[in-house]
Amino acid sequence: MAGIGDIGRIGNVNVRSVTLEAEGLRLRLMTFGARLAELWVPDAQGRMADIVLGHDSLDDWQRHGRYLGATCGRYANRIAGGRFTLDGREVQLDRNEAANHLHGGASGFDLKVWDIESQSDRHVTFACLSAAGEMGYPGALAARVTYRIDGGLWIRMEAVSDAPTIVNLVNHAYFNLAGHASGDVLDQVLQIEAEHFLPVDDQLIPTGTLRPVAGSAFDFRAARAIGAVLPGFGGFDHNFCLSSAVGPDGLRPCLVAVDPASGRRMRLATTEPGVQLYTGAHFDGGPGKAGARYPRFAGFAVETQRFPDSPNHPEFPSPRLDPGQAYRHLMHFDFTPDAV
Repeated sequence: MAGIGDIGRIGNVNVRSVTLEAEGLRLRLMTFGARLAELWVPDAQGRMADIVLGHDSLDDWQRHGRYLGATCGRYANRIAGGRFTLDGREVQLDRNEAANHLHGGASGFDLKVWDIESQSDRHVTFACLSAAGEMGYPGALAARVTYRIDGGLWIRMEAVSDAPTIVNLVNHAYFNLAGHASGDVLDQVLQIEAEHFLPVDDQLIPTGTLRPVAGSAFDFRAARAIGAVLPGFGGFDHNFCLSSAVGPDGLRPCLVAVDPASGRRMRLATTEPGVQLYTGAHFDGGPGKAGARYPRFAGFAVETQRFPDSPNHPEFPSPRLDPGQAYRHLMHFDFTPDAV
């Protein structure tokens, strides 16, 4: 069975840790934010490293690691002005990034202590309820996130609502394939299955156009180092529009990331139409796990998703969820290493 233990309290609620280990992978998960806190993966020589950024104590997770490894929602990424129209009615959400809504608001899913609904030696399912009106969202929403080891790591996010609403749940792990304490990721190599990306304004809100990646810093169609061409001082914080075909399992290839020094490799497939690449420009040498300090570009996030600000762009894939429907978002990670 999964290893489960208490790691502290938030208010009067116990926060629990769950460890899964199989197939050469080891995960440590937390009920705080339905969060991926550790992910131990072998390199080409079989040497294990924890490849996700994080913290050791619950206090540090709350003070320094808000989105690290977390399940973000109800609507992850940004909504301009925190406003959208649903069935002719304007909905105003919490505005927690200047005038805009980010990652579910000031009290998003990343700050919830989720329940453990089920677990085994290879999986755990977390569940939470979000009341109608929470952070401004219409409808009461029941959400579940399952982590499972079965031919790699699967993350399944699901939700149902009792009224029309919008949903976009993401996993917000920051990866450093050399190991979480290994400096920046600019030399790590990335290939993304995308012909287009979404340009953004000065508030990181999509302009509404799809721009070809060809001839730009956003062209990862052929594998290249993350830091080879950065689109400005802040690096990447942009949605890539996936162009690969959906397979019979409902998944489409998304990206491949490699650490050339270790041969550690990560392949990602998803059910979602987009992936946000964020290269961690906000890290400033602050504390991490086991005494590590996380410098600028210490990790990259790859959040498979509906496009940012989709509720205000009917031409984008719809994030709408109606009663009787089920939201389902699946990610599959394959960590078979490269030979070095």
